[in-house]
Amino acid sequence: MRIYIGGLPYQTDEAQLTQIFAAYGEVASAKVITDRDTGRSKGFGFVEMNDDEAAKKAIAGLNETELEGRAITVNEARPMEQRDNRGGGGGRGGYRGGDRGGDRGGRRW
Repeated sequence: MRIYIGGLPYQTDEAQLTQIFAAYGEVASAKVITDRDTGRSKGFGFVEMNDDEAAKKAIAGLNETELEGRAITVNEARPMEQRDNRGGGGGRGGYRGGDRGGDRGGRRW
């Protein structure tokens, strides 16, 4: 079962997540989600546990508890929503139009 953990302190790492959830059963994987550009934690992550009963106990035992002064949210992860691949909006990305006439910085057209 895949578990979502929100509200994580920004210094929390995967080893800490593994240790916290290991108290409830074997942790298959732990991942703290980071910003692609800065590498800094986004304050949430996921833990996978192979035993669904252990995962349910971890959710019940850890949801709304405090971790380093922050209340964390722990629940079963929902499947990622399908994203629209059309890209949406923008169209010409940054196109500002042509010269509207008049004096432009001392130059005459």
